[in-house]
Amino acid sequence: MRRVPVFLFALVLIVFASCKEEKAESQDQPLEAFRGEVAATPVRIAKAEKRTFDYLINASGKIEAAEQVKIIAERPGYLIELTVKEGDFVEKGKILARLDQTESLLNLEKAKIELKNAEVNYKSEILSFESIMNSGDTDRITQVQEQLKAKSGLFSAEIAVKEAQMDLDKTVIKSPISGRVADLKTKRGSLVKSGDEMLEVINTAALELKVKVLESDINLISLGQKAEILPVGGGEGISGSVRSINPKVDENGLVQVNILINGGKGLLPGMNARAIIRAPQNNSIVVPKQALVYRSGRPVVFTIEKEESKWNYVEVGKDNGQEVEILSGIESGMTVITSNNLQLAHQAPVQILKD
Repeated sequence: MRRVPVFLFALVLIVFASCKEEKAESQDQPLEAFRGEVAATPVRIAKAEKRTFDYLINASGKIEAAEQVKIIAERPGYLIELTVKEGDFVEKGKILARLDQTESLLNLEKAKIELKNAEVNYKSEILSFESIMNSGDTDRITQVQEQLKAKSGLFSAEIAVKEAQMDLDKTVIKSPISGRVADLKTKRGSLVKSGDEMLEVINTAALELKVKVLESDINLISLGQKAEILPVGGGEGISGSVRSINPKVDENGLVQVNILINGGKGLLPGMNARAIIRAPQNNSIVVPKQALVYRSGRPVVFTIEKEESKWNYVEVGKDNGQEVEILSGIESGMTVITSNNLQLAHQAPVQILKD
């Protein structure tokens, strides 16, 4: 067997030792050296602020007239006169139509005759109680008079006259409000039945938007609260205010809110519109919505410390589409990252962009 020369064995040991030393040096390089090799992510920033936060409640619905009355025929009869057409403006109390009064006038005349007969009978009966009438006993006199009016039929006759007069009054149909005529459903000369809808009077000078609001948001709404109305067909927003709130939640968990529209030139009942109701939240920490990202389903806001990103889990409150309310996780005054944060890592080097 040949022996390995001593000098070759020593050479192998020297090479092996140097390799181990290089490997150890490479493992001991600090983490900062690697970070120095990673390019800083350019980001935009904003400040987390503690201030009033405007939570926006969005709801859609239809515009209706605040005053809108359907005119219903209260008695049957032939429509002998119709004084309006659709679109006409009418004042409160204006005569809209007349029904044939022949039967009503006859019934009123008969009732008046019956009343006269009853009055004659009453006067005849009261002569028999002359001593009581002259006694000065007020209570006794009143008692006798009441009994005689009932016995002679005077009470019934008086009521019959009132009923006949009321029936006659129903043949003249007047507008209960000022407004414009809409949905005319009858024509002159037609036979109208009791309960038939004849037309509608709409006060277009006062419009309101009826919307449905989630029951979870209803405690944030109060009477008189300001709102912005945006017609679906386009156009500028119109101011409004909450006029009424239905105290009942429907089967879908919604509550009806009526918003009075201020002005509303060009709007008509039946139009679709959207309402934005502002509900200010006091002393909230607010950040731009772009600062909020989600990792594994959890909300995260990145802040900056020593030119590095810092990962912060946060609890999110309300969202108005532009800003987000932060309930916990960051403090007021912190610098938050608002761009290039979707794939950002914790303690990644960042470079703040100048606007």
